[in-house]
Parts: sequence; structure tokens; C-alpha cells
Amino acid sequence: MFIEIPAADGTAEALVARPSTGEGPFPGVIFYMDAFGLRPRIQEMAQRIADWGYVVLAPNVFYREGTAAELAPAGDMGTPEGREAAGAAAFPRVGRLTSDKALPDIDAWLRDLRELDGVADGPIGVTGYCMGARLAVRTANAHPDQVAACGGFHGGGLATDEPDSPHLGLEHARATFVFGHADHDRSMGPDAVARLGEALDAAGLTAINTIYDGAPHGYSMADTSAFHPEATERHFRELRDLLDGTLKA
Repeated sequence: MFIEIPAADGTAEALVARPSTGEGPFPGVIFYMDAFGLRPRIQEMAQRIADWGYVVLAPNVFYREGTAAELAPAGDMGTPEGREAAGAAAFPRVGRLTSDKALPDIDAWLRDLRELDGVADGPIGVTGYCMGARLAVRTANAHPDQVAACGGFHGGGLATDEPDSPHLGLEHARATFVFGHADHDRSMGPDAVARLGEALDAAGLTAINTIYDGAPHGYSMADTSAFHPEATERHFRELRDLLDGTLKA
């Protein structure tokens, strides 16, 4: 189901996925989409996580640019050419979602997750994909009292030279982290992965920070040419272990 959330600069749509069975309350999880936006694949992934026993909120973080339907990819992303064309439209939006815009929105996503029926009191989890991994880390950094688990998969730009690079805020976080990086990823190369690992270690955080051999950037997105089934299933296993181990312990 979709709901509307009062966000920092307007009203944002958000997908809500609930467990198919069982009685709540359930721990809450924020799911940060990739650059291609809310679409059936994101709904499938959110529902799979929900069926582990969580209430999942996936906001349209690009609400300033349009609705989920307006921003949906127009063509078939199952071919490299189609994915590239969709990226040409989507990636400029990523650059415009600066940290000064993202942080007030994060406050709204947390608030509305807490207000959903059936969400348990206590810590929450966050998970993010591609550019959504940056938002997941920013959420854990900004709200250490609430975020106990943070996953980031085929993320980009997590450890850069920019003054607001997500890795620089890890000293404030208290979550357990799991990162599954894409192989040969220009947006998160081995040096950046190492820099991220050093920041996690310096902050004394429990973390997995691994490159998935042979998995391209975007490997979990089954509606694109980057889909890598083995890496996708590995990410789901590691994410479930993270969430269950922190939110259900």
C-alpha cells in the first residue's frame, strides 16, 4: 500500500509493506530505493523483508521532482541500453538530493515509520541500495539512538573527499553495519571500500564491509540488466541476519 507523508518540502509518497502472517507489533525498517525510484521491484524487495517479520517503509525520496509514477523509468531496463537511458534521466536527481535536503526528510521518514500501526517501540533498521545506501548511513549517523541496524548494498559515494561524505559521520553511529559492495564499481572502488572500513574500525562499530566478487553495480535489481541472482540472494541472507540479530535479539 502507498501512503502520503508530510516531508520537509512537501508531501511524499511512501510504500508500506507488512508481514503476510503473524501478529504484531513488528520492528520497523526504512528501505531507501535506488536512483530508478519506487516501482514493482522495490515493492517486491520490501515485501520480502516484511515477511521476515518487519513493517517496511520505502519513501519516494525524490518527491521534490515528482510522483513515483511520474519518475518511473519509461523503457525496459533489462538491456544495457535501456538501463543507461533510464540512468540518464535518473542520475541528475541523485545529485540534486544534497545532504542538506536529505537530513530533514530523514526526520520525517523516521517520524512516520514510528506512527504506523503495528510498529514496535524500540530500535529500527535501515537498508539502502545504490544512492539509497548513502541515505541509510546518514540515517544511522543522525539518529544513533533509534537505528540499530544499517545495510548498504551496491552503494556509491559512501567514502569520498567531500566534507559531508557519509563515512565521516560514523563516529556518531551506534548501529551494526553490513555493506555488500559491487565489484569493479566506479562509484565505490577498493580504495573507498578500504576508507569506509577504516572509518568503521575507528568508530568501534561492528560491521561487515565486503566486495561481492563478480557482482555489478545494481546487482539486486531484477528489473535491470545489472541483476546478479547469486549476489542478490547473498545480500538478502546477510541483511536478514543483520536485522534479526539486532532488532529481534
